[in-house]
Amino acid sequence: MSDALFPTAPDKHALERGTFLAPRFNADGLIVAVAQHADTGEILMLAWMNDEALKLTVETGVAHYFSRSRNELWKKGETSGQLQDVVELRVDCDQDAVLLKVRPRGDGGACHVGFRSCFYRVLEGDRLVEREKPLHDHD
Repeated sequence: MSDALFPTAPDKHALERGTFLAPRFNADGLIVAVAQHADTGEILMLAWMNDEALKLTVETGVAHYFSRSRNELWKKGETSGQLQDVVELRVDCDQDAVLLKVRPRGDGGACHVGFRSCFYRVLEGDRLVEREKPLHDHD
């Protein structure tokens, strides 16, 4: 996919201060996306979007991503029930990252391993320690 679904900013000012979405996808055609809980501010997950995922997210109000491991479009929560309703979509200053403020459905989780957030471990010294309890077991 290419960035043809979105316009290209004609100059730096339009990119950084303009009023239209002109995402800058990387060489693989992807842009990083951070999902943040709209009510708590908790960072839920980091994922990638291609142009189609971003377009579907904007059009439907439900988060869509691109799975690098499966090499396919992915509607978050389609099988788990953890759909993410997008309350607000932001881009960073040079439009190469997206922040989605979302309200998760289902059990409120975002992590495929069973946690509310994918960021459930903390580095303590040289070890990772789980700081959250899983919402459910993952096999």
